[in-house]
Amino acid sequence: MAFKSKEMAKAYWRENVRLMLVLSIIWFIVSFGCGILFVDTLNQFRIGGFKVGFWFAQQGSIYVFVVLTFVYASRMGKLDRKYGVDDES
Repeated sequence: MAFKSKEMAKAYWRENVRLMLVLSIIWFIVSFGCGILFVDTLNQFRIGGFKVGFWFAQQGSIYVFVVLTFVYASRMGKLDRKYGVDDES
């Protein structure tokens, strides 16, 4: 990966870290928040016969993690193209 300038490398890394931070916060809120902290409130509702808090603890956080992985891959592809460090450069 070769950048044209040190400033471009810093900007690329800053955007990458920001993306990872945002996606990590979302995953933390879903997995820890919905599965542990807000479980009593969420258990008042049901999905497919299961309490929502239980569902998030067992399945929901995994689904969200998979979706966030695809979001990260997509956004990083755009970021790579933006800074000219994609595979096709």
